[in-house]
Amino acid sequence: MPKYIAFLKAINVGGHTVKMDHLKKIFEKMSFENVETFIASGNVVFETKSKKIDAIKKKIETELEKSLGYKVATFIRTTNELKTISEFKAFKDSDLNNENNYLYIGFLESSPSKENQNKANAMQDAANEFHFNKTELYWLCRKNFSDSGIDGKKLEKVLGMNLTMRNSTTVRKMAAKFS
Repeated sequence: MPKYIAFLKAINVGGHTVKMDHLKKIFEKMSFENVETFIASGNVVFETKSKKIDAIKKKIETELEKSLGYKVATFIRTTNELKTISEFKAFKDSDLNNENNYLYIGFLESSPSKENQNKANAMQDAANEFHFNKTELYWLCRKNFSDSGIDGKKLEKVLGMNLTMRNSTTVRKMAAKFS
């Protein structure tokens, strides 16, 4: 049975708090199997016989809105896709190995248009560098995220779509555990 990861946007921010055991029960109620959460930031691993990603996404978003009372943008990846995403080298090893730099991965709904990628790239500066690969945005941040001057809302605005960010360390740990 295929295994998927649902990356949920802003599940425990902005005044919303959802316990991971409650989230797990919501996914089990949707008849997903072997449901597991990974850290309290809205990462849910599950199995389902369905291979229709759009239908799975819609089912999750509909049920989460019904159960939680607000919309939760959901980004689905297979475990194989997650492994590929975690191994993708968007930047030089010297940048990735620098302890003062942070790599974030933005999960997107689809591949952004070239025009919108260019808008995001125009936001780059000495501290922030972007690289797009398929439905992911790799963001090399050369300072603390909170000091970068860029956040998810700004990126969503220029890209014209939802996204959710994860630290690359989290993504690599998930890929190692579930792929």
